[in-house]
Amino acid sequence: MEDVYTRLAAHLDNLPAGFPPTESGVELRILKRLFTPEEADIAAGLVMMPEPPAAIAKRLGVDPGPLADALADMSRKGLVFRLRKNGETHYMAAQFVIGIWEYHVNDLDEDLIRDFNEYVPTLMKKTWERTETKQLRVVPVARSISAPMTVMDYDAVETLVRKQKKIVVAPCICRREHDMVGKGCGKPLETCLVFGGGAHFYEENGLGRSITRDEAADLLHKGVEAGLVLQAGNAQTPMNICMCCGDCCQILKNLNTLEAPADAVSTSYCAEADPDACTACEACVDQCQMAAIEVEETARVLAQRCIGCGLCVAVCEFDALRLVEKGPEERHVPPVHPFNTYMNMARERGLL
Repeated sequence: MEDVYTRLAAHLDNLPAGFPPTESGVELRILKRLFTPEEADIAAGLVMMPEPPAAIAKRLGVDPGPLADALADMSRKGLVFRLRKNGETHYMAAQFVIGIWEYHVNDLDEDLIRDFNEYVPTLMKKTWERTETKQLRVVPVARSISAPMTVMDYDAVETLVRKQKKIVVAPCICRREHDMVGKGCGKPLETCLVFGGGAHFYEENGLGRSITRDEAADLLHKGVEAGLVLQAGNAQTPMNICMCCGDCCQILKNLNTLEAPADAVSTSYCAEADPDACTACEACVDQCQMAAIEVEETARVLAQRCIGCGLCVAVCEFDALRLVEKGPEERHVPPVHPFNTYMNMARERGLL
């Protein structure tokens, strides 16, 4: 009989974001730390469409009463996703990242952190790097956008925030886990913005607190001042915006190991230096998370490493740097809705 954790791992790997196997089996150790066998069995039967407990019970051939109680408990533990529809609670499968891992921001321990950090390189190489559609995309900081630039609303971060009806801010799990093992960077912790149904889930589970649009805009400004890269969900209507640092963010850390990070992110912009205005102060070098700027007599941007975040532009006091939009063939137009994002990812992984 197939082990329930092996079955759950295979099920998670068949979701768009993936959960690939390793030779060491570290992915199974992670699941055993998070799920009881009974919970693993239930989670392996969920799909990425919200369903009421009665429908799930009918499909799985189990008693709906105990299943409803188990699903409610599992959702509170961050093992499945919960949302309300027309006064009824629905449940659906949660992906491992972004999902189950982030839902454990408040109950990490060093063993789980160690296993996760062992697993992340495999997750990045076998899923993130192999799909054209990413879960997150880099959006430029507002101060890097010059007057002549025409920026779509989905790339204007404050416009994105001010369209939201429900916003919750949560701690960054990457900086929290690094703090817990003595490798913290000292940058702000409360920097993950979650919108819509995800915001309600975070608030109800005690993972974050509700804030206003003005408070969210203020947090964005503080994040930029701290040198954090803005990564939004890869849709024109994103469910989240993360503020990330190259010291702790698992995505940025692994991107930094690549020769050409620009080829592995979703972005429409690249920085460009003006040698006549540059004073070689190197403020941009200190700010860049991707080692994309070299300074000899003047600054030079390495296009293959630049992810278009605009932090270097925001910190330059001499207007020697600017963001330029990439050509039509390289420009990134995000899917309209997160559903489309995940359908694209599933298709690219051969799951559809």
